[in-house]
Amino acid sequence: MTGARLAAEEFLDDLGQSVPPATPEHWDDILLVVTELAANAVQYAPGPFVLRLRRTFDGVHVTLRDTNPTPPAPRSFDPRTGGGGIGWHLVHALCDQVSVVSDERGKDVHVFLPW
Repeated sequence: MTGARLAAEEFLDDLGQSVPPATPEHWDDILLVVTELAANAVQYAPGPFVLRLRRTFDGVHVTLRDTNPTPPAPRSFDPRTGGGGIGWHLVHALCDQVSVVSDERGKDVHVFLPW
């Protein structure tokens, strides 16, 4: 999880040198989404995950590949059970587009965020 966030920070550092974000919040949103996706992969997938980030014409495309073919599903938030359940909602709230492509070996979660 930490490695994914560090890789995203490095990507954004490099990107920001040539194309600064339209607002500082875009940087923070990308890091939050990467952290949520990585945390879900660590918690729910039995194997390693792969993170890819790339610049699009108007934003950043993040793909996280994990080994669990089951698509993420929103859960209800209940603070009495220790919290949790808001990550997938956050991802949808912060991203322009979210899609999941599953196959027998796992899934790719694709998200597009503004930059």
